[in-house]
Amino acid sequence: MSFTCLKVEDRGAVGLVQLHRPEALNALNVTVMEELVTCLEQMDAREEIRVIVLAGDDRAFAAGADIKEMADAGHIEMLLRNNIARWDRVRRIGKPIIAAVSGFALGGGCELAMSCDLIVASETAQFGQPEINLGVIPGAGGTQRMTRAVGKSVAMDMILTGRMMSAHEALERGLVARVASKGTWLDEALHLASEIATKSPLALRVAKEAVLKAFETPLAEGLEYERRSFYMLFGSQDQVEGMKAFVEKRAAKFTGR
Repeated sequence: MSFTCLKVEDRGAVGLVQLHRPEALNALNVTVMEELVTCLEQMDAREEIRVIVLAGDDRAFAAGADIKEMADAGHIEMLLRNNIARWDRVRRIGKPIIAAVSGFALGGGCELAMSCDLIVASETAQFGQPEINLGVIPGAGGTQRMTRAVGKSVAMDMILTGRMMSAHEALERGLVARVASKGTWLDEALHLASEIATKSPLALRVAKEAVLKAFETPLAEGLEYERRSFYMLFGSQDQVEGMKAFVEKRAAKFTGR
């Protein structure tokens, strides 16, 4: 399938998806989001792709939702459109997704980055939820994921004032995993993805889900899920290969079986 608002390529076992709507700083309109979730689902179904990198360009990851699509809509119309349901499809992707963020990641762009599993940021990156300046609040997870990432006080500060957070503050607060220089941010994200892609595909899926459970369930339930998943992986060929390779002091060759 061809896409009008995305640039897509394979980098070995890594799938690279770049938002490509430069005239609007990659603002997330309906077309962008529908293409994006379709592309992510296709990559999730491809056995040869083990990790996905989602990026924008130097100027912006995504500067937010396309306000022109919402400005004249009423309550019932927004409810019936239910555009945010597409974001639930992003959450259901089983493979690890790395957000590579340079420039602006604001509003829906920040929410999209936080929907990924980890964020690699350029030193130029700026994160924010400025919806308060439009008379609304974040609607695609911003109040929930930001609070879980940086804590109540900092989330309140950002969401109630609409201020932006720099890449280095985001690293300090735990919103991003790594900060790279202006010229290397995408290479850093791809390098990290390639490293992750050498691991067992089965273990990656289960590990991702187990970490997400920590945000969605009480501790006792999360621990029980982790324990069941740990035991379950002992039924895989990857577990046999991984432990055999360790004993034999060689690199493991994982197949996802």
